[in-house]
Amino acid sequence: MIWFVVALAVVIGALILWSAYVSRGVERWIPMDGRQVEVPGVRIHYVEMGPADAPAIVMIHGIMSQLRVFSYALAGKLATDRRVIVMDRPGWGYSTLTGPRLDIPGQADAIAAAIRALELEKPLLVGHSMGGAVSLALALRHPQAVRGLGLIAPYTQPVDTPPEPLKSLVVPAPLRPLIAWTIAVPLAMRRGKASTVAVFAPDPVPEDFPIKAGGALAIRPRSFEMGCYELGMAPEVMQAQAPRYGEIALPVSILYGRQDALLDPELHGGKTASDVQNGKVDYLDGGHMLPVTHIDATEAWLRTL
Repeated sequence: MIWFVVALAVVIGALILWSAYVSRGVERWIPMDGRQVEVPGVRIHYVEMGPADAPAIVMIHGIMSQLRVFSYALAGKLATDRRVIVMDRPGWGYSTLTGPRLDIPGQADAIAAAIRALELEKPLLVGHSMGGAVSLALALRHPQAVRGLGLIAPYTQPVDTPPEPLKSLVVPAPLRPLIAWTIAVPLAMRRGKASTVAVFAPDPVPEDFPIKAGGALAIRPRSFEMGCYELGMAPEVMQAQAPRYGEIALPVSILYGRQDALLDPELHGGKTASDVQNGKVDYLDGGHMLPVTHIDATEAWLRTL
């Protein structure tokens, strides 16, 4: 029994060291791109591009993601004549938590605080996937902070079952740190490509997605823990948030891929557009990762807003 405990401890220790080694390696490949702004509970990492005196656009990403999903190409196209600020949501990428993890309303408060700290005058807020849920929470809690929402494949309604590619994040809270620092990284390295293909389907995954779009940052232990937290927290929050969409008077425009394999376009797009006071939804042929796979069409849609 003693030797078994010793052997188990050695294996766990080796997995922790390996996870830390891989995490540091990923961060060398994908370093921090911008600066941080301090707001209550978090130092938000952001990248700013485009003319400083142009109308502003703030872009926030989805679950298991970070700001490079936008800076991959879309933000640069918009920045030819717009001031574009792409942000890592609290707990993701290089946004560093200075307090506990923030739920969807808490993240909305942090993004609103960052908009004030950066002295942005009523930017258009663009949210992708889980960033859409945060954007809608911000519209409910801080409607004066933005001039409207542009939601790309947003998560907007409560669902009973998580999407298949994210089911590995359904882990009881007490086990998350242990799994994050032992088996999560090796499993992500083994299964990550298949999960990414499923998220992008039916669109192909660009070969440069892991580095240029920052996809490899998702294999870090901190990303696994944050993903587990968001997937566990979101259903209850969305049960309370979705019935309030009728209170939103800001313009809300939604873009969805008809073949989105992660979220139901009619539930999260069509229903939500009809729930808000000034909503509309547009569809195109494509999957969930429109900011990476349908760049020109997404840019053209955003410019209509």
